[in-house]
Amino acid sequence: MPMVTGHLARLQTGLDFVNTLDLWPVPHDHLDSPTAALDWLVEHDLMHREARLHLVAQYSASPASGTETLARLRRVRQAMRGVLEAAAARQAPKAADLDEINRALRTHYIYELVPATDGVSLDHRHQGDPVDGAIARLSESIARELIQGDTGRLRICENPQCRWVFKDTSRTGKRKWCSMSSCGNRAKVARHRARRKAVIS
Repeated sequence: MPMVTGHLARLQTGLDFVNTLDLWPVPHDHLDSPTAALDWLVEHDLMHREARLHLVAQYSASPASGTETLARLRRVRQAMRGVLEAAAARQAPKAADLDEINRALRTHYIYELVPATDGVSLDHRHQGDPVDGAIARLSESIARELIQGDTGRLRICENPQCRWVFKDTSRTGKRKWCSMSSCGNRAKVARHRARRKAVIS
């Protein structure tokens, strides 16, 4: 009997979520409103469009509920960054970050048998707030990597103005920057200028 696993978020989706707080070239939060946050979740297959429409109407009627949802997403995002930065530095994470992620993981899925072309399949549906379901899946993607993945490949971009979180998939495993074409190239240019300045002086 095949089991539907499409509800699991990929690690890259979890990392993309952490990196929605973009520091380079100027600080910018891609989750800058409740609606933008819902759009991001839909675009990354973490929420159905119907749920988004329902929540947009709810936030319109009660702006405070939208503000609280956005704050919840940002708290979990910050906690995810905290545990990833700790893993990349080979340090123990802060208890508060673990508590925040553990709260997010407590969202329940209801599993049920559904018809399939070859008999039956195991599917799921979320119980409760669809944003909580999306947050749980994002947290689960990071938790899986911390427990089952190669945490030695987790990196924080060495550009101090960037600090993107990424997984090093290079052959050598010595990648330092989120992208050689952006932060890596800037670092090379900066080193070249420093060497020329040293020679001239």
